[in-house]
Amino acid sequence: MEKLKEFSNKYPNLIAGIKLAVFLYLFFLSLELMGDSMKLFGKDFAKTLLATTANPFVGLFIGILATSIIQSSSSTTSIVGGMVAGGALNIPNAIPIIMGANIGTSITNTIASLPQINRSNEFRRAFAAATVHDFFNFLAVIVIFPIQYYTNFLGKASAFLAEEFQNVGGLKFLSPVKEITKPVAKFIIEQIKFGLGDGSAYKWISLGVALLMLFVALKYMTESLKVLIISKAKAWFDEFLFKTAPRAMVVGLLLTILVQSSSITTSLVVPMAGAGLLSLIQIFPYTLGSNIGTTVTAILAALLTGNPAALTVAFAHLLFNISGIIFWWPLKRVPIFLAEKFSEYSIKSKLIPVAYVIVLFFVIPVLVIYLVN
Repeated sequence: MEKLKEFSNKYPNLIAGIKLAVFLYLFFLSLELMGDSMKLFGKDFAKTLLATTANPFVGLFIGILATSIIQSSSSTTSIVGGMVAGGALNIPNAIPIIMGANIGTSITNTIASLPQINRSNEFRRAFAAATVHDFFNFLAVIVIFPIQYYTNFLGKASAFLAEEFQNVGGLKFLSPVKEITKPVAKFIIEQIKFGLGDGSAYKWISLGVALLMLFVALKYMTESLKVLIISKAKAWFDEFLFKTAPRAMVVGLLLTILVQSSSITTSLVVPMAGAGLLSLIQIFPYTLGSNIGTTVTAILAALLTGNPAALTVAFAHLLFNISGIIFWWPLKRVPIFLAEKFSEYSIKSKLIPVAYVIVLFFVIPVLVIYLVN
């Protein structure tokens, strides 16, 4: 034990790096387990929900709620594509659901900021990093939804692209993160189910285990990152990966294509922001890149099937994000300012960020769907 302590004192960066790798895997595993656990509650419900309206405004909130439940905008896009192909939805009514999915998928990175809630400064930075993604998606919807409603410009443009690319064929990427976490997450759920039997109890326990793992992983990831910051890791991030906004956007795009989940890539920078490794100015373009990256994987999957409806929905998702970036990139100070101010307000009470997640992603969508539909 004494020799181990001596080694740790002599090579703090190496120990911090090993800890970071271990808890980074635990972090990825917790997100996978949380997503799989949520799907146990609501994937069938989400499918039913998506088929319940012909009202585009309600469709927007259905997209938010369904994606918040299954925690995957790609899954929502795939389900919607299948429904369009089957005639259950038309493109003008499907596109608002995709817009809502863009908002709903940001619930994961917002939840990822909550474990730091007892450390005010870290939480302020982490929560701002999480909600800047939310605010961009809200603002994009505010601008683009009415234009889309009256012109269907996304539907027309995406249908044109789908026709042009229908016979191109696609590529299928394996996500290394999913390859090393999916089997373990599945094993954990199976063991919990085996111990508790059928019913809903094992679903709640699986979700509880996922959240506990997330809290533990983020706590020790942040501690390891602090040590690495002292050893000039911050300079490396500043001078290489996040040196310029376009470079940060490309990093977010490529990483999301690689891991096939914008939830993972956006959640990954939350503890880095909390530790002071990345600033909000650096994170904002990275999140925009991740938004585009998650649509690229859906497009590749749709190209693989050659289904025109799936292609149209996937291209609509891409064009929506590009349109949002074109409008809000010159005005990027707006979502950044809103995220900064809201995070400062949120440290006044622990109830504020928790209420934000519950009300925004669940209560408001349910009320709108119930009252308007």
